[in-house]
Amino acid sequence: MQKTVRDLGPRLLKRLNTKFFSIAGPVRPEDHYCLPLATRLSEHELRELIEQKKYFILHAPRQTGKTSTMLNFARQLNTESEYTALYVNVESAQAARSNYKDALPIILQQIATRVREQLPQEKIFFEIFEELKKEAVPAGSLLATLLSRWCAQSQKPLVLLIDEIDSLVGDTLISVLRQLRSGYDQRTTGFPQSVCLIGVRDVRDYRIWSDEQQAMILGGSAFNIKAESLRLLDFTEAEVRALYLQHTAETGQKFDDDAIAYAFEITQGQPWLVNALAYQACFRDVQDRSQPITKAVIERAKEELIKRRDTHLEVLVDRLQEPRVRAIIDAIITGTDTSLDFPSDNIQYALDLGLIARRNNNLVIANPIYQEVLPRELTYSTQLTMPQQQLWYVKDDGSIDMHKMLDSFTEFYRENSAIWLEKFAYKESGPHLFMMAFLQRIINGGGKIHREYALGTDRVDLLITWKTQRIVIELKVWRNKTKTLDRGLEQTAKYMDTSNATEGHLVIFDRQAKSWDEKIYNRQETVGNKIITVWGM
Repeated sequence: MQKTVRDLGPRLLKRLNTKFFSIAGPVRPEDHYCLPLATRLSEHELRELIEQKKYFILHAPRQTGKTSTMLNFARQLNTESEYTALYVNVESAQAARSNYKDALPIILQQIATRVREQLPQEKIFFEIFEELKKEAVPAGSLLATLLSRWCAQSQKPLVLLIDEIDSLVGDTLISVLRQLRSGYDQRTTGFPQSVCLIGVRDVRDYRIWSDEQQAMILGGSAFNIKAESLRLLDFTEAEVRALYLQHTAETGQKFDDDAIAYAFEITQGQPWLVNALAYQACFRDVQDRSQPITKAVIERAKEELIKRRDTHLEVLVDRLQEPRVRAIIDAIITGTDTSLDFPSDNIQYALDLGLIARRNNNLVIANPIYQEVLPRELTYSTQLTMPQQQLWYVKDDGSIDMHKMLDSFTEFYRENSAIWLEKFAYKESGPHLFMMAFLQRIINGGGKIHREYALGTDRVDLLITWKTQRIVIELKVWRNKTKTLDRGLEQTAKYMDTSNATEGHLVIFDRQAKSWDEKIYNRQETVGNKIITVWGM
């Protein structure tokens, strides 16, 4: 006999009803732990923009909660009596690329689908939609015509929330923006009272190539009616705590305070990472609800996320090959001097993607997890194919022989770097990435590599933990004796002190036109009570 859900028993039924952390798709409050709208955006500000009949932008990096926030906001508005709110996602029209004549019917069909789901009582919409399909309305006015007729016959003002607006391409995006602009002066009685465009970037930053006009169109020009740009922020540490404690309230499983603090530290509140860590920790690693989630559990969850190469991380990594992103990340990895000038549009683009952040007037990788992921992904295939084995460098007592490892790397770098660096897109940071790939290949599975780098620091700091060993390796490119050697020794000694290291190394890549015999050396230097091995190559 087939069992129903009711027949499954109270314990399993309770498990089925338990909420969980969202790691894919929009958040559903009935299924997922989530924070209220007011913690992500100012609901007062949203309502004020709508009351003032404003058209505005909501932008944030991918998988930060834009869709969930605005879907729930639309539902909330529709439970009230003042507005008709519609959320629509236009990403499916991306397939038509710049062919707006094919794209606009797709968008209208998406609107109809969403009305059927969210506003089934809007019978008048479907009458208008069916009539419109019979008419020969040009694609360049199709959206405006539908919205105009619907609003003219609707009993309440329409609030339209258009998601994935920046997935549209070329003339399709231009057409949508211009059609929305065309009815702006008719809003409320003949056009939506308020429109929110939702995407990764602010529309003012769009540079849209028009095949029809054979010209670059600025988004701010095509949609010059925008009143505000709202940015959805990452979680604060207090919000991470509030989210995690929902799980404790639901299941009784506790999070240690240092586990929550560490989760915030390594994610910097990036919403997908915050949820993914907790999901891995609570629903994969420690399913016994009597056992707490500790800092060590969060650390294991972090390593699993990085190793698993989830879609969220893969999408970010794909962006690393874009020239305007590559130039910035390349400089950050090497710690290039901040006097390097990047176009402001390129910096804003990388910020909007969520790859980098501004901290202390400096550009840094957005969070420590991304900081781990980016070098690994940039050298993933190289790391896999390097002819190196961990056991070659492990001593009889189980410790790692870092001197032997760096000696081997020196020879390996001498023999292979010219060919590898020539084909590698990241020219400035190539030596640093090459070494990190070498170390990752050997250390992986037995220890951990912690990376620190930022624009303007002129160095990369690596901390290798292996059993009881804590080994600092500082990477620098040769500039001059004062800037490279003297300062490098000072920085290495300081990092050894703050990280309680048992061993320290300063690696200097000399990219001048010299023979290898001139470049390669190693010697010991003493700074205070710290002994540092300097490796030239």
